[in-house]
Amino acid sequence: FPVTILLLIVIGCENDLETIRKITFKPNDPSERTRDLELVYTDSGYAQIQLRATLAETYYTPEKITKFKEGIIVDFFTKKGIVSSTLSANYGELLKDNQTVVRDSVKLCNLNEQQCLYTEELHWSQETQAMHTDKLVRVVAKDGVFYGNGIRTTQDFKKYEFIRPRGTINLK
Repeated sequence: FPVTILLLIVIGCENDLETIRKITFKPNDPSERTRDLELVYTDSGYAQIQLRATLAETYYTPEKITKFKEGIIVDFFTKKGIVSSTLSANYGELLKDNQTVVRDSVKLCNLNEQQCLYTEELHWSQETQAMHTDKLVRVVAKDGVFYGNGIRTTQDFKKYEFIRPRGTINLK
């Protein structure tokens, strides 16, 4: 009698993977979800970029994209391993070909130059180490505050070029 009950329990508890998939699968859910993500990109053993995100969701279809819905912080290092600049935003997307778009309260700061760029959207190419936007930007530097519609810069934010500068600049 106990063997029969045990056999019924084992047979009754069998899970059909296809049934489970139908019940739990949602087509808009990410393929992967990571909490408290920290990635460090290195070259020859030296840190080049450190990326931190509270939540990273990767989708593989229709094409691979990783979304940072709860914010993203990226530190850029010098060849000596010192953080030279920092990029932060409330939202980001890592697209194909290592292209990244950050949105919502975007801030890029060069720590040595004591200057920061503020905008609502910034595109970053990891391959070329360049950033750009055509949105309104504000640059706060030691010499003043500068505005423009669009900017091109390097990821270390040492050099930048306004696409359409605006405002008054006082020269010494």
